[in-house]
Amino acid sequence: MSPYSVDMLDAAKKELAALPKTENNQIIKRLIKLQDNPHIPALALSGNLAGCYEIKLRTAGIRAVYSVDDGKMTLLVIAIGKRERKQVYKTASDRFNE
Repeated sequence: MSPYSVDMLDAAKKELAALPKTENNQIIKRLIKLQDNPHIPALALSGNLAGCYEIKLRTAGIRAVYSVDDGKMTLLVIAIGKRERKQVYKTASDRFNE
């Protein structure tokens, strides 16, 4: 099975670029690992973001929210940001439901 390609919304690209280099590199490494199997049940989200998954950088408090399109074999990063006050999830929900 060939790996999934990774794509990002333009806003998510800007959010990734704004992160400190260490967190930026950690997100990229996690995305590369997820290319072979992006459907990790423990990372699945619910509610407005059902069908999406998250990447957690616990010590930094950073989250990345992504969706998976099995038909196109694509992993789409929707939002990246701080977990504080669940802002990243609100942002992702707004973008995902557009």
